[in-house]
This record gives sequence, structure tokens and C-alpha cells, in this order.
Amino acid sequence: MAPNAAEPPFLALSITTRQIRELDLSPLAPLQAASVESLVAMAGQLELELLWPRADDDPRELSEVPEVRLWSLRADALNPWLPLVLERSRGTLTRHVAMLLPHGFSRSEGIRFAPESLDLWITHRLFWLDGWSAEAGVPCRQGLAQMAAVLGFELDPLFWSAAAPPPAEG
Repeated sequence: MAPNAAEPPFLALSITTRQIRELDLSPLAPLQAASVESLVAMAGQLELELLWPRADDDPRELSEVPEVRLWSLRADALNPWLPLVLERSRGTLTRHVAMLLPHGFSRSEGIRFAPESLDLWITHRLFWLDGWSAEAGVPCRQGLAQMAAVLGFELDPLFWSAAAPPPAEG
């Protein structure tokens, strides 16, 4: 089967059990060294595979495993651009955010985030990512709106007007 031409190419990173246990972020090093422009260009293209063994009778989701959640929290804290680059259509971004925020899961509806938590987190992250990319002269608001939409967060049309950059000092 030929890949869908509309889908961007994906970069896959596997995070081993050892790396998770040791809070080792070295698999992200090439991205940490990348320019803002490169990171914005790869929006939605990074798949993270968290290799954590679970017994067949372990009913927990990965986000319920303390070691995996801690690795994800550290990765997100030290790389706040990470949600921007995470793949969206196959669930990588949603799984990552589930490591960070309270949520519920049902087989019929999938992951459902606590609305207030998602509102606070996504608003904070959108402001940070917008400022970070604008400072580098690389606008990415359209990609940020798409990232928010994947998580079920609808941006108010006036959202970005509230985030207008402050006037330059003179």
C-alpha cells in the first residue's frame, strides 16, 4: 500500500525501558540541537514509541505507569516545543498530553481530558510556543491551532489578538 501523499513523513524515536527508568532524554538530543525553524517545519511529524514492558494482565494505560509518566513530564518540561512536533493523526500528541494532564479513558470515546486542565495547559503552551517562534521570526499560529484542535480545544477567533506581541521598546 502506497503512503498517503497528504501525510507528512514521520520521524520515529524509540525510548527504551532503560532510558525511561534513568530519565534519559538523549534520544531527543538531535531535536534539542535543531533550530526553531527546523522544529516548526517538522510540526506533527515525530512519533515517540515508549518501550515499557507490561504483563498481559496489566490493565493500565502507559499514562498510568509512574516511570513512563515521569519520563514524559521531564521531556515536556525541558523541551516545551515537544507537543508541536509530535505526530497528531495516529495519537502520539494525545498520548503525550495524557501523560501530563488528568484524564479519563473509555473504549468508545478514547481519552477525555479534564476540561479545566486542558484549557489551562493548552493556553499556556500556545502562548509559550507562539512567543518562542515569533522571537525567532518563524510564525506558526496555524500549526498551533491545528495542534489544539487535535486535542479537542477550539480556539476562539479572538484568541491570538489577546496574544499580540508587546510594542518594541524604543
